[in-house]
Amino acid sequence: MPSVTDQLSIVVEKTERLIALCGALQEENDLLKLENQSLNTALDVSKEKTKELEEKLRVLKLAKSFSETNEKSLDIKQKINEFVREIDKCIVLLKK
Repeated sequence: MPSVTDQLSIVVEKTERLIALCGALQEENDLLKLENQSLNTALDVSKEKTKELEEKLRVLKLAKSFSETNEKSLDIKQKINEFVREIDKCIVLLKK
């Protein structure tokens, strides 16, 4: 059976290893906290950028819908003008 001093030496040695392990784990924990903070900041930036891009997309879609409406109304006006010219030609022919 080991003596009390041997047992005490073993306990001291194990305690020192636990203290060293605790220090290493604390350092790792601090590094992980910094990494987590950095990733959260990057995530917030990405979310903000996404919001900005979604707003730009909404504005572009709205502008495109207006331009399509203007093109359609322009086409309709041109067709109406063509019909009016044709009607005018028919009236001229009928008067002869």
